Amino acid sequence: MTGCVHLVGAGPGAADLLTLRAVRLLGAADIVLHDALVSEEILAHAATARKLNVGKRANRPSTDQAFINRLLVRCAERYRTVVRLKGGDPMMFGRAQEEIDFCRARGVSVVVTPGVSAAFAAAADAGVSLTHRLSARSVTFVTPATARGAEPDESWADAAAAADVAVIYMGKSQLARVRDALLARGLPAGRPALLVENASRVEARVIGGALGELQSLAQRMSDGPALLVLGEHLSAVAARALATSYAATA
Repeated sequence: MTGCVHLVGAGPGAADLLTLRAVRLLGAADIVLHDALVSEEILAHAATARKLNVGKRANRPSTDQAFINRLLVRCAERYRTVVRLKGGDPMMFGRAQEEIDFCRARGVSVVVTPGVSAAFAAAADAGVSLTHRLSARSVTFVTPATARGAEPDESWADAAAAADVAVIYMGKSQLARVRDALLARGLPAGRPALLVENASRVEARVIGGALGELQSLAQRMSDGPALLVLGEHLSAVAARALATSYAATA
């Protein structure tokens, strides 16, 4: 028997942001290989499935991607419905293409179910649109993170500096690098910045300030995952959060 691998977006964290299709697939799953940040509330929808944590966290022990690829194929040889449950949307910095290519090269079918990306949840929590028809007509999604062992590459900073709004994933542990790379490309130190932590969750927080202050802003953060959003039209929201962070539900 060769089953099907479903790459399913778990969304940014809140269980009620799962799509109906994601809930249906979790309920039908024989086995779920999930990311580290997927909550127990979300996994509860896969009540009858075997569950394996294959998560990755920055600067912590993580499951090797090559191992995950092989495991997906082995699971598809044994189970009919294999769910690879990824935080956010599988196709946004989720290593989905590597898993799709590996499975299909070995004759395993892959179907993708989109999810709410963390960028959209962060914008919703902050109460600010990522676009504005007068002042923000381009948005870029970038990350300074690279594959393990890869050569340093700052092309992400070129893209971020060229857009009206930049959303930076997986940059929390590298905020000094992010700041320096963008300042070197001509962005002003006063460019409004928002750090949104634990987007969509009850404990979500928005920390506001400016590009030049990123390191000091980071000191006010806890251990949760965070996104950085930069853009001139964010000034009002950043000013609101400059003195102190605020709960996203405030």
